[in-house]
Order: sequence, then C-alpha cells, then structure tokens
Amino acid sequence: MILSVSGVVLLGVIVFLFFRKDGLKVSHALVCALLGFYLASTAMAPSIKAGGESLAGLLGGIKP
Repeated sequence: MILSVSGVVLLGVIVFLFFRKDGLKVSHALVCALLGFYLASTAMAPSIKAGGESLAGLLGGIKP
C-alpha cells in the first residue's frame, strides 16, 4: 500500500512538472491517466506491478 501511494505521488509530481515546465497539455495528461486505468485491468497489470516493485526494491537497496 505504501509503495503504491508513494508511486502515485511520484508520478503525479512528474506529470505536474511536465505540465508546468515542458508544456504538457491537460488533454495529454488525461489520456495518460486513462491509459493507466485501462492497463490496470489487463493481463499485463501483474507484470507491470512486479516490475515497479522490483525497481523500487532496487532503488531502496542503494546505499549512498
């Protein structure tokens, strides 16, 4: 749960930065959000989730 919430916050910040700095249009952000919702209901969703968890574990294991 914490990983998914922090991932949503991170992606939200990235989208906000794109919107403010790189000229991301609201329509593009909505299309990206809809794509995410539709991907969540496909058979690829477990693979995407496992990849995200693996990446989070890899980044969490890096010691400065």
